[in-house]
Amino acid sequence: MDRKIYHGSSHIVRPPKFGAGNQYNDFGLGFYCSEYPQYAAEWAVSRDRGGFVSSYSIDCDGLRIINLCGPQYVPLHWISLLLNFREFDLFSVTARGAREYINKYFSVDYQGSDCIIGYRADNRCFMFAQDFLDGRLSYRSLKNALSGDISNRQFVLKSNRAFDRISFTGYETAETSDIYPGRIAREIRSIKSAALSVSGDFYVSDLLRDEVSPYDPRL
Repeated sequence: MDRKIYHGSSHIVRPPKFGAGNQYNDFGLGFYCSEYPQYAAEWAVSRDRGGFVSSYSIDCDGLRIINLCGPQYVPLHWISLLLNFREFDLFSVTARGAREYINKYFSVDYQGSDCIIGYRADNRCFMFAQDFLDGRLSYRSLKNALSGDISNRQFVLKSNRAFDRISFTGYETAETSDIYPGRIAREIRSIKSAALSVSGDFYVSDLLRDEVSPYDPRL
Protein backbone atom coordinates (compact mmCIF):
# COMPACT_ATOMS: atom_id res chain seq x y z
CA MET A 1 0.00 0.00 0.00
CA ASP A 2 1.39 3.38 -1.00
CA ARG A 3 1.29 6.15 1.57
CA LYS A 4 1.65 9.88 0.93
CA ILE A 5 4.02 11.69 3.29
CA TYR A 6 5.42 15.22 3.42
CA HIS A 7 8.61 16.81 4.74
CA GLY A 8 8.74 20.45 5.82
CA SER A 9 12.10 22.17 5.63
CA SER A 10 13.94 25.33 4.64
CA HIS A 11 14.97 23.55 1.43
CA ILE A 12 13.68 20.94 -1.01
CA VAL A 13 14.69 17.36 -0.19
CA ARG A 14 14.43 15.32 -3.38
CA PRO A 15 15.88 11.88 -2.53
CA PRO A 16 16.21 11.58 1.27
CA LYS A 17 19.40 9.77 2.20
CA PHE A 18 19.64 6.97 4.72
CA GLY A 19 22.02 7.81 7.57
CA ALA A 20 21.68 11.60 7.23
CA GLY A 21 20.16 13.87 9.85
CA ASN A 22 20.48 14.33 13.59
CA GLN A 23 20.87 11.30 15.86
CA TYR A 24 19.41 13.32 18.76
CA ASN A 25 16.01 13.84 17.14
CA ASP A 26 12.91 12.43 18.87
CA PHE A 27 13.33 8.85 17.65
CA GLY A 28 16.98 9.02 16.67
CA LEU A 29 18.44 9.11 13.20
CA GLY A 30 15.78 9.07 10.49
CA PHE A 31 13.77 11.07 7.97
CA TYR A 32 10.93 12.94 9.69
CA CYS A 33 7.70 13.56 7.81
CA SER A 34 3.99 14.24 8.28
CA GLU A 35 1.03 12.55 6.64
CA TYR A 36 -0.62 15.98 6.34
CA PRO A 37 0.86 18.60 3.97
CA GLN A 38 -0.62 21.52 5.92
CA TYR A 39 1.24 20.48 9.07
CA ALA A 40 4.47 19.78 7.23
CA ALA A 41 4.17 23.38 6.02
CA GLU A 42 3.93 24.56 9.64
CA TRP A 43 7.17 22.71 10.40
CA ALA A 44 8.83 24.30 7.35
CA VAL A 45 8.44 27.94 8.39
CA SER A 46 9.72 30.12 11.20
CA ARG A 47 8.79 33.63 12.30
CA ASP A 48 11.05 35.25 9.68
CA ARG A 49 11.61 32.53 7.06
CA GLY A 50 9.49 30.54 4.63
CA GLY A 51 10.24 27.05 3.44
CA PHE A 52 9.24 24.12 1.29
CA VAL A 53 7.04 21.05 1.60
CA SER A 54 8.54 18.10 -0.27
CA SER A 55 6.09 15.32 -1.18
CA TYR A 56 6.73 11.58 -1.36
CA SER A 57 5.06 8.25 -1.91
CA ILE A 58 6.23 5.26 0.11
CA ASP A 59 5.30 1.61 -0.44
CA CYS A 60 4.55 0.32 3.06
CA ASP A 61 3.81 -3.31 2.15
CA GLY A 62 5.90 -5.58 4.37
CA LEU A 63 7.43 -2.75 6.38
CA ARG A 64 7.52 -3.02 10.18
CA ILE A 65 5.79 0.17 11.34
CA ILE A 66 5.52 1.04 15.04
CA ASN A 67 2.54 3.33 15.65
CA LEU A 68 2.95 4.95 19.06
CA CYS A 69 -0.38 6.74 18.51
CA GLY A 70 -2.18 3.40 18.21
CA PRO A 71 -4.33 1.80 20.94
CA GLN A 72 -1.62 -0.65 22.07
CA TYR A 73 0.60 2.23 23.21
CA VAL A 74 0.22 5.05 25.74
CA PRO A 75 2.13 8.35 26.08
CA LEU A 76 4.59 6.71 28.47
CA HIS A 77 5.85 4.52 25.60
CA TRP A 78 6.45 7.71 23.63
CA ILE A 79 8.34 9.26 26.56
CA SER A 80 10.49 6.13 26.86
CA LEU A 81 11.75 6.68 23.31
CA LEU A 82 12.36 10.38 23.95
CA LEU A 83 14.42 9.45 27.01
CA ASN A 84 16.68 7.41 24.72
CA PHE A 85 17.39 10.21 22.27
CA ARG A 86 16.48 13.62 23.74
CA GLU A 87 18.10 15.33 26.71
CA PHE A 88 15.80 16.07 29.64
CA ASP A 89 16.52 18.01 32.83
CA LEU A 90 16.29 15.24 35.42
CA PHE A 91 17.36 17.21 38.48
CA SER A 92 14.66 16.01 40.88
CA VAL A 93 14.49 12.62 42.56
CA THR A 94 10.98 12.21 41.13
CA ALA A 95 12.13 12.80 37.54
CA ARG A 96 15.03 10.36 37.87
CA GLY A 97 12.76 7.76 39.41
CA ALA A 98 10.26 8.28 36.60
CA ARG A 99 12.97 7.73 33.99
CA GLU A 100 13.98 4.43 35.56
CA TYR A 101 10.38 3.26 35.94
CA ILE A 102 9.32 4.24 32.41
CA ASN A 103 12.40 2.68 30.85
CA LYS A 104 11.77 -0.53 32.78
CA TYR A 105 8.05 -0.99 32.12
CA PHE A 106 7.25 1.10 29.02
CA SER A 107 10.29 0.64 26.80
CA VAL A 108 9.64 0.12 23.08
CA ASP A 109 11.54 -2.43 21.02
CA TYR A 110 12.23 -0.14 18.07
CA GLN A 111 15.31 -2.03 16.90
CA GLY A 112 14.59 -3.54 13.51
CA SER A 113 11.65 -1.23 12.83
CA ASP A 114 11.40 0.36 9.41
CA CYS A 115 9.20 3.32 10.37
CA ILE A 116 7.87 4.91 13.55
CA ILE A 117 4.69 6.96 13.88
CA GLY A 118 4.57 9.10 16.99
CA TYR A 119 4.08 12.52 18.48
CA ARG A 120 6.49 15.25 17.46
CA ALA A 121 8.34 16.63 20.48
CA ASP A 122 8.42 20.24 19.38
CA ASN A 123 8.91 22.89 22.05
CA ARG A 124 5.40 22.54 23.48
CA CYS A 125 5.19 18.72 23.47
CA PHE A 126 8.70 18.39 24.85
CA MET A 127 7.67 20.82 27.59
CA PHE A 128 4.63 18.62 28.35
CA ALA A 129 6.87 15.55 28.72
CA GLN A 130 9.35 17.44 30.91
CA ASP A 131 6.57 18.81 33.13
CA PHE A 132 5.07 15.34 33.52
CA LEU A 133 8.43 13.87 34.60
CA ASP A 134 8.85 16.72 37.08
CA GLY A 135 5.37 16.18 38.53
CA ARG A 136 3.96 19.50 37.33
CA LEU A 137 1.61 18.05 34.68
CA SER A 138 -0.91 15.27 35.24
CA TYR A 139 -1.04 12.15 33.11
CA ARG A 140 -4.50 12.88 31.67
CA SER A 141 -3.51 16.43 30.75
CA LEU A 142 -0.43 15.06 28.99
CA LYS A 143 -2.48 12.49 27.10
CA ASN A 144 -5.19 14.96 26.08
CA ALA A 145 -2.64 17.51 24.86
CA LEU A 146 -0.88 14.90 22.72
CA SER A 147 -3.77 12.90 21.31
CA GLY A 148 -6.09 15.87 20.79
CA ASP A 149 -3.96 17.45 18.06
CA ILE A 150 -3.01 15.47 14.94
CA SER A 151 -0.74 18.28 13.76
CA ASN A 152 2.08 16.96 15.96
CA ARG A 153 2.10 13.38 14.57
CA GLN A 154 5.15 12.42 12.56
CA PHE A 155 6.01 9.53 10.26
CA VAL A 156 9.69 8.65 10.52
CA LEU A 157 11.70 6.47 8.15
CA LYS A 158 14.28 4.52 10.15
CA SER A 159 15.69 1.71 8.00
CA ASN A 160 17.54 1.41 4.72
CA ARG A 161 14.65 -0.72 3.50
CA ALA A 162 12.19 2.10 4.13
CA PHE A 163 14.39 4.56 2.26
CA ASP A 164 14.44 2.19 -0.71
CA ARG A 165 10.62 2.39 -0.84
CA ILE A 166 10.27 6.18 -0.99
CA SER A 167 9.81 8.24 -4.16
CA PHE A 168 9.94 12.03 -4.49
CA THR A 169 6.75 13.34 -6.12
CA GLY A 170 7.12 17.14 -6.01
CA TYR A 171 7.17 20.15 -3.72
CA GLU A 172 5.31 23.35 -2.80
CA THR A 173 6.46 26.56 -1.18
CA ALA A 174 5.36 27.48 2.34
CA GLU A 175 4.96 31.18 3.11
CA THR A 176 5.44 32.46 6.65
CA SER A 177 2.64 35.03 6.41
CA ASP A 178 0.12 32.35 5.46
CA ILE A 179 1.17 29.60 7.85
CA TYR A 180 3.08 30.84 10.90
CA PRO A 181 0.13 32.61 12.65
CA GLY A 182 -1.96 29.43 12.46
CA ARG A 183 0.89 27.39 13.90
CA ILE A 184 1.27 29.76 16.86
CA ALA A 185 -2.49 29.78 17.50
CA ARG A 186 -2.52 25.97 17.50
CA GLU A 187 0.36 25.83 19.97
CA ILE A 188 -1.39 28.26 22.31
CA ARG A 189 -4.60 26.19 22.24
CA SER A 190 -2.60 23.06 23.01
CA ILE A 191 -0.89 24.69 25.99
CA LYS A 192 -4.22 25.91 27.35
CA SER A 193 -5.69 22.42 26.92
CA ALA A 194 -2.84 20.88 28.91
CA ALA A 195 -3.46 23.36 31.73
CA LEU A 196 -7.05 22.19 32.26
CA SER A 197 -7.60 19.99 35.31
CA VAL A 198 -9.20 16.57 34.89
CA SER A 199 -11.06 14.81 37.70
CA GLY A 200 -9.69 11.47 38.85
CA ASP A 201 -6.32 12.19 37.28
CA PHE A 202 -2.93 11.18 38.61
CA TYR A 203 0.66 12.42 38.51
CA VAL A 204 4.03 10.77 38.08
CA SER A 205 4.39 10.33 41.85
CA ASP A 206 1.18 8.26 41.79
CA LEU A 207 2.57 6.25 38.88
CA LEU A 208 5.61 5.30 40.94
CA ARG A 209 3.74 4.72 44.21
CA ASP A 210 1.02 2.54 42.65
CA GLU A 211 3.45 0.76 40.29
CA VAL A 212 1.14 1.42 37.35
CA SER A 213 1.58 -1.20 34.62
CA PRO A 214 1.22 -0.72 30.84
CA TYR A 215 -2.19 -2.47 31.05
CA ASP A 216 -3.61 -0.33 33.84
CA PRO A 217 -7.08 0.93 32.77
CA ARG A 218 -6.21 4.42 33.99
CA LEU A 219 -3.77 4.78 31.13
